[in-house]
Amino acid sequence: MGHSNVWNSHPKNYGPDAVFLVVNRDNLLGGKRKQRGLTRVWVYWLKTILRGKMSSDRQWMYKRFMNGILIQEFLNGLETFINFACSQSRWMDGDKIKCPCNNRKCQNMSFRDVNTVRYHVAKYGFVPNYFVWIYQGESTMAVDSDQNEGSESYVCSEEPSNTYHRMVNEAAGADFNMDDMDEPPNPEAQKFYDMLKAADNELWPGCKTHSQLSLVARLMSMKSENHMSEKLFDQVTKLMKEIVPDNNLVTDNFYSTKKLLRGMGLPVEKIDCCFNGCMLYWGADSDLISCKFCDHPRFKKPPRVVEKRQKTKVAYKKMYYFPLIPRLQRLYASNATAHDMRWHSEHEVEQGVMRHPSDSLAWKHFNQIHPDFAAESRNVRLGLCTDGFQPFGQSGQQYSTWPVIVTPYNLPLWLCMKEQYMFMSILVPGPKNPKDKLDVFLQPLIAELNHLWDVGVNTYDISKKQNFMMRAALMWTVSDFPAYSMLSGWSTVGRLACPYCMDKSDAFTLKFSGKQSWFDNHRKFLLANHPFRRNRTAFRKNKTVTTVPPVVRSGDDILTEIQSLGLKKVTEMDATRTNGPICRTCGWRKHSIFWDLPYWRSNLIRHNLDVMHIEKNVFDNVFNTVLNVDGKTKDTFKSRKELNDYCRRPELKRNEATGKYPKACYTLDKKARQTLCEWVKILKFPDGYVSNMGRCVDMKKLKLFGMKSHDCHVFMQRLIPIAFREILPLNVWKVLTELSLFFKELTVTTIKTDDMVRLENDIPLILCKLERIFPPSFFDSMEHLPVHLAYEARIAGPVQYRWMYPFERYLRKNLSIFKHPGRAFGRAKKRCMTDEEYKAARSYVLLNCEEVAPYIEYVYPKWLQMAHKGRGRGRGGRDGGHGRGHGRDSSSILRPSVQSVPSPTHPIQTSPSPSPSLTLSPSPLSEIRPPPIVPPPHTSDPSPSSTPHSTPSDVVPPFTEPSTSSSIVGSSAGSAKLVIEIVDGSFFPSHKCSAIITKSFKKMVDSKAFSWKKVSKSTKKTYFDDFQSKAAERYSDFVHKLKIVRDRPDFIPEDKWLEWLQYWEEPEVKKKSEIASKNRRTEVAGPGTGMSRHTGGSKSTIEHARELARELGRDPNFYEIFRKMHVKKANGQFVDNKSKMIADLVEERVTAASQPVEGSMDLQPIDYDPIYLETIGGQKKQRVYGIDSKGVDFCSSSRASSSSVTAAVDEAVEQRVMETNERIAVMETEMKEKDQQITLLKDEMQQMKEVNNEMKEMKNAMQQQMTNMQSQLVALMQHMGHRVQTEHPPVGQPTTDPPANDEDDDIGLDD
Repeated sequence: MGHSNVWNSHPKNYGPDAVFLVVNRDNLLGGKRKQRGLTRVWVYWLKTILRGKMSSDRQWMYKRFMNGILIQEFLNGLETFINFACSQSRWMDGDKIKCPCNNRKCQNMSFRDVNTVRYHVAKYGFVPNYFVWIYQGESTMAVDSDQNEGSESYVCSEEPSNTYHRMVNEAAGADFNMDDMDEPPNPEAQKFYDMLKAADNELWPGCKTHSQLSLVARLMSMKSENHMSEKLFDQVTKLMKEIVPDNNLVTDNFYSTKKLLRGMGLPVEKIDCCFNGCMLYWGADSDLISCKFCDHPRFKKPPRVVEKRQKTKVAYKKMYYFPLIPRLQRLYASNATAHDMRWHSEHEVEQGVMRHPSDSLAWKHFNQIHPDFAAESRNVRLGLCTDGFQPFGQSGQQYSTWPVIVTPYNLPLWLCMKEQYMFMSILVPGPKNPKDKLDVFLQPLIAELNHLWDVGVNTYDISKKQNFMMRAALMWTVSDFPAYSMLSGWSTVGRLACPYCMDKSDAFTLKFSGKQSWFDNHRKFLLANHPFRRNRTAFRKNKTVTTVPPVVRSGDDILTEIQSLGLKKVTEMDATRTNGPICRTCGWRKHSIFWDLPYWRSNLIRHNLDVMHIEKNVFDNVFNTVLNVDGKTKDTFKSRKELNDYCRRPELKRNEATGKYPKACYTLDKKARQTLCEWVKILKFPDGYVSNMGRCVDMKKLKLFGMKSHDCHVFMQRLIPIAFREILPLNVWKVLTELSLFFKELTVTTIKTDDMVRLENDIPLILCKLERIFPPSFFDSMEHLPVHLAYEARIAGPVQYRWMYPFERYLRKNLSIFKHPGRAFGRAKKRCMTDEEYKAARSYVLLNCEEVAPYIEYVYPKWLQMAHKGRGRGRGGRDGGHGRGHGRDSSSILRPSVQSVPSPTHPIQTSPSPSPSLTLSPSPLSEIRPPPIVPPPHTSDPSPSSTPHSTPSDVVPPFTEPSTSSSIVGSSAGSAKLVIEIVDGSFFPSHKCSAIITKSFKKMVDSKAFSWKKVSKSTKKTYFDDFQSKAAERYSDFVHKLKIVRDRPDFIPEDKWLEWLQYWEEPEVKKKSEIASKNRRTEVAGPGTGMSRHTGGSKSTIEHARELARELGRDPNFYEIFRKMHVKKANGQFVDNKSKMIADLVEERVTAASQPVEGSMDLQPIDYDPIYLETIGGQKKQRVYGIDSKGVDFCSSSRASSSSVTAAVDEAVEQRVMETNERIAVMETEMKEKDQQITLLKDEMQQMKEVNNEMKEMKNAMQQQMTNMQSQLVALMQHMGHRVQTEHPPVGQPTTDPPANDEDDDIGLDD
């Protein structure tokens, strides 16, 4: 009987055991049976036999309950099923098994952990008629009915009959030899297995639960998942070492644990590289000490202090390379993955259907070109991806690192592209983008890939117990469009950005926008007789298209062109000088290093276009243009200006009468935008389907912001046809729906070749329809690239194996800078700061934040005076010296806390300058929520040099909460907490702090406490002891609210409240209140000038005067000090209008006074001090405006009287004052008129609201009457014996009338 006789005969001719043997042997050999009809008969007969034998033994599977309680027989059988499923590693996904419960989400389709499977089966039961556990691996096994239920045994007996021998030999073929013996592992693999065996010893004699390896692996897993610090890890291991019996193998610290696992881990190479990224000190260049391209030294020059004793030289920059070979060998060293690495050649392929890259034309073409490589199914096919990654986030330090990730495609559908099979091979250091020099860092990987192709590596396959020469080949690369240029060498910017069209592109530069446009670049992809090709009006004016689409060039043609141009690789000498002139004449920028791979030219697809980023960019352009988002829409003024130069759109021409452009049909008016945003805001999705899009809606600007790539993916494919159905014209909605369906069909998990051919023909037509609607500025390179996506899918297979989604998730999860040991871990947005970071953050708040500056300047010095009585006082402050301070600078008291800032390895660092201010890296603090701030323990001996954390023993720390609070993140029992939040990058106390301040007022209120000055000292002390902050300011707000409301709160007794009311009604108090209110509203220098300010900062005026004296070599005058204190250093402007007006008046007076007298040509000497005093009104209480008393005493210039100023100057000043008063009077009159108009508008609005309410009431009454009349009519008709049918229009039926364009008829694009 030949090879096919077994399959051509009916299975009834053999026994059930023979069926098992054939099916099992066929699976082991990986044979592909073409007679699918007879194969199905064999499988059906096999299942029929199994159900007959198993149904009697496994009836317990469908007898779960007895009197509502799970019976013990079912529970025992369930454990048997779990044990069997866990023993079949090749049918598992890591430690997960397929769940056979009857829940619609499972049913042997989803992998779950063991506990979840046990719970699901107990809750939902098994799927019906599942007596044979084929999805857990039982299809290749037989069950002996004579054994206990649930036990299994292989059918192959040690002494098979001659019939079985003959049948198996005929089915297996001549190449099969049952006498083959298993091979031992090669020395490298054996070394690894021996190490595992040595580490798999008992922890102590008699320990059966854990080995040394299992304990160490478990501890390292816990450290990784919970982000344990090394200190905590050491403490845990030491505790375990003390608990377990003596003579144990428990490691006692992190170092010994890591050392034990280092031999089992994967190697890493640190390679020195040039500081400018020109070369690697690797291979033949490993001994160089300077760059051969730019002569930059390799090593840093050590400081003189450590120059003699330093032995190891430190390189300026290093790259990390993780060899690929050991990782690929591990895939065959594990039972969990060794068999799956052959899945690509053993699975059944359906003609014309692609579910995996192995089903694609590119894979099959590679097998045809390289049959020797394809003959060994265990050879590995690889994909490469790279992308820029910012470890400090978008708003942090600008540092860009580029990881290079390699992933195998041999694995089956459910394992391919999973995170555990993505191998980071190279980590390119920052801080800059390597750009074209990325090839420099790819050299070790390319060399290893060449070795894997030319020679291979001896590898042990544990699933077959064989050694074989494993080879590997790189199929393609995956990257976004900018990285496409870095990998391929073809420029992706400018007119030649398309890597398929190349020099056959019809892109052009727009006249006014100055950008490249791919408008009218897609008619050449249509059929030759399509009417769009002959259209002269809908596309570019007076232009027809007869050209054919560009042919996809082969790798041999491209390599020949690159070599003919003379382009060099960036690793070669003089590459920059040679490639520079060539780049200006073509789209090639370099000779890519990937051409060093011998098989690279034979690949059909070498670099993939990333569907993820293309889809997101297309969606952004469509959505922002339709919603007319300012700054992001493609329908701009310049676009409209140049529109009719390229195409005929007379309806969008500029209205010469109004100077505006009319609204386009593809944009929404304000009402439609508001409707759309409200709909998106309340939209609900299934859990885990998409993020909360409601957070992306800005109802004020009527736009969507902050949408991630997956959000755009869902909106593009699922929501656009629904969202725009009723608010856009039909022709616009149809083409946008077609575009949405194109991306939806393109990204399905199972694609058909016929569907991809149809999409190749549809997408040019869709783009041409878009060109008839949108302006030329809409079509950038991202709108052009979809025309090539269907071709790539037809050649390379499903999109989900060639886009950036899995790689982006891998980078975001595994390369985050915020996953430090010892922190609580969240979504990379929140973490708790360490004590050192907390101290640095608190010091930053106290020293650098503008929001806390008033506290530092006023309240905190006063508190220090109270806490440190008799330790030095002084005078100082702002303009006029109205503030009092302490003799010592507050920064000197805060300085000790700055010294406790963590080392430069932490995100928060101290400034190298001697100034006490801090430099705070915004990246970790702008994306995290800091922990509660914990006040330190009280000090019994306060001193001026104590840190801000320390407080006197008789003073309670400010803003503390009860120690029992446990709702705060990071809080612990027995400690008082203060929450500090980060809002827009600045630190702010939480609302709880302000609430505690207000609560302190409610605890005790004096009867005479009409203002802060009236509050008794004992009550003030209570307030200060309670919160220690701006008590005066807060109390004034507190009293002011009570005075306005005049409603007695519960915490003020009635007798005290009557005294307060009586005091407020006194004439003197009223008059004083009116004067104070008037003074607060008064602007000394005129309307809009505001309160006076200065730029002196925390320095006193006398310090600024001394600095000026050192700079000038003499004592400064009043005016020079004034300018020093009121002019901004950044732009040279005054801080407010008042100071600018004073300076202008002084300059005028100085100019007038310096004029020469009659009969003389010499300018008169000027004494600035009298002029300045005359301008500001002289001294008041021994103070001068802008200069305090110390500054006045310091100045040694004479105090001249105002009589030295000439009468001419007085007249000029008086004239200017009169003009200013007249302008103020006119402005006051206009303000009064506007107030009257506002009052009238408010009255009209109130009347309209009343009329609206009346109309609503009338409408409700009429509806009620209509309902009553209808009920009476129905009753009457029934009484007369007629059958009544009432028809109601469907609720929510859309109207055919288009939405009214009320106020948005013009888009308002002016010159």
